[in-house]
Amino acid sequence: MNQEELKKILPHRDNMLLIDEAELRDGVAYGTKTIHPDEFFLQGHFPGNPVVPGVILCEILGQSTCVLLSEKAEGATPYFTGLDKVRFKNTVHPGDVLKTECTIIKHKGPFYWASGKGFVDGKLCVSAEFSFALMKE
Repeated sequence: MNQEELKKILPHRDNMLLIDEAELRDGVAYGTKTIHPDEFFLQGHFPGNPVVPGVILCEILGQSTCVLLSEKAEGATPYFTGLDKVRFKNTVHPGDVLKTECTIIKHKGPFYWASGKGFVDGKLCVSAEFSFALMKE
């Protein structure tokens, strides 16, 4: 899926659509985000040594996971309801390509629990378990 296809299942636009492309293979969502030097979240974080904030890495994982729910997510908004076991192992910088791997652990009604990992050049940078709700409005 490219960004135009992702917009059909994600409500994020402009600066907050944080994945460039994603695909679903064998029950795993794989996403890609190239970190550009002019990203809004790098401004001031940190001058002279820009590092992608952890909260942005978690958002990228969450957006990647929504690809697993492409049919169910249409017409609904995914809201984070929790983040657990979040670990940051390596920093992510401008020029890096973050590749994500995300899976759904379980779901009950509109609530979903997932796990995700983000890698740069094969090195683990972030891992997390998280939950969200798909809410139709």
